[in-house]
Amino acid sequence: MKQNDSANKTTEKEILGIMNRLLYIILFMLVAIIVLPLIVFYRDDIEQFFLKKKTADINTVVATTVQPDAKPKENFWIAPDINEISDNTLKEQVLYGKELIMHTSKYLGPKGSVMSISNGMNCQNCHLDAGTKTFGNNYGSVASTYPKFRARSGSEENIYKRVNDCFERSLNGKGLDTLGKEMQAIKAYITYLGSNVKKGEKAAGSGFKDLAYLDRDADAKNGKEVYVAKCQSCHQANGEGTLNPEGTEYAFPPLWGKNSYNDGAGLYRISNFAKYVKYNMPLGVTHDNTQLTDEEAWDLAAFVNSQPRPHKNTPKDWPDISKKPVDHPFGPYADKFAQAQHKFGPFQPIADFQKKNSKK
Repeated sequence: MKQNDSANKTTEKEILGIMNRLLYIILFMLVAIIVLPLIVFYRDDIEQFFLKKKTADINTVVATTVQPDAKPKENFWIAPDINEISDNTLKEQVLYGKELIMHTSKYLGPKGSVMSISNGMNCQNCHLDAGTKTFGNNYGSVASTYPKFRARSGSEENIYKRVNDCFERSLNGKGLDTLGKEMQAIKAYITYLGSNVKKGEKAAGSGFKDLAYLDRDADAKNGKEVYVAKCQSCHQANGEGTLNPEGTEYAFPPLWGKNSYNDGAGLYRISNFAKYVKYNMPLGVTHDNTQLTDEEAWDLAAFVNSQPRPHKNTPKDWPDISKKPVDHPFGPYADKFAQAQHKFGPFQPIADFQKKNSKK
């Protein structure tokens, strides 16, 4: 009898255990049947609740970690969208101007389909992304600041003069007919790019980003090492650049030699070259994500601009020699610093002298 009672009790416990598990399953299913439709129906509200909570938490962290005097990120100029031009005739002209900037040599180079007046480089070799890149020597401020007085010529210059200076110096060629189709297209493109900048104002991020002077002269020997390590693979061992398969334009432009910019170009001043490569090279870097150190940029500029290139006779440049930049490589000068120092530095003593004497 005792054995039967014990067996019965065991059976009852097993039955109770099974019933309890079944009850839990039934309760779970009831909850699921009731809750799941509510979750699905109110999903957006639930997501918004947790999103707001997460945002609030992030804002709390930011508020407690950002310093009170932290400067907001500057809003740099962005080129307007050409597709927003409603006038089809103007749009076509602007697009042709952009094409000429991007593929100058295809139309105007040694094998140009329109004429042969330049060295095979493209305008965007110096004015990156068709003149739209932040601190990539862009065109953002051209329309808003021209015409303007330029000390180099000692006269007021318009956009036509500015464009032809590039053709005659950076492209080591001949100027365009100011009334011709190509010049009018380039002017239309540059003007449209600057249409969102108020007259007299300068677009944020235009031109070159400032680069501090070295406290020594720029070293061409060190610059050669930088060139071999970080530039030669694209621009080649002798700086001759890399042509496209058709031979109509450069995929990577020549940095010296007969097909490069001449010694009257703006990039022949090593401060301009150093700023340009610091914030734009190797190709793909940006002004806020650079590869070259300041020293590497200056030394690279010294090396490249020590190599042979075409000469441009410029007897009318800088009629007021006191207005020459500190790094203008050719005399005469309004100071007693040597020509070598004007070309390679150190530049701060020259800058200090100019600042002191400009007040007199």
